[in-house]
Parts: sequence; structure tokens; C-alpha cells
Amino acid sequence: MSYNELELSVVRWSEDRGIIQNSDAKTQLLKAFEEMGELASGINKKDMALIKDGVGDVVVCLINVCAILDISITECLQLAYDEIKDRKGYLTKDGVFIKEAA
Repeated sequence: MSYNELELSVVRWSEDRGIIQNSDAKTQLLKAFEEMGELASGINKKDMALIKDGVGDVVVCLINVCAILDISITECLQLAYDEIKDRKGYLTKDGVFIKEAA
């Protein structure tokens, strides 16, 4: 299944359960934060199954946020990529991103 088909399937699943119609962006964002906690737990435990489940759950919540706001998550991702694609630099071992001078 393509990414777009999968995204549409998530939206349809959420609509069938009243999530899109009866929720709001704030509620879905809070749910995403909850799922991020589960993802963090998976990362801390080095539990790949929990990590994959956590990432998927976070993405589902973000797709719901976008559906509620009538925006495309793909468009949001494209905007973010367009902003970073030409950045030069590197991440140090200490986790600091060093931008290359333009």
C-alpha cells in the first residue's frame, strides 16, 4: 500500500469511529504526546516492537490532527523538507547541529 493510500485508510478509519467529527486538533495533539511517551519507553527499553508501534501511533494522531484541520500531512512534510533540504552542516556527538557557513 502506498503512503497516500495508507494515510487515506487512517482517515477513513478515524471517520468511521467518529474521531474526525467529534474530536479536535488539541485533543489529538495531546494523544500524540501520550503516544510519544510510549515511544520514548520503547526507545529506553530498546524494544523494537514497541518503537514501531509508538511511531505508528504518533503518525496516526498527526494524520488525525491534519484531517481535523483540513490540511494534508504530506503537504506539511513537504514544507518541512523544503525548509531543510539545502541546509549544510552536521550533528556532533554531543547532539549539537553545526550549520555550515553560507
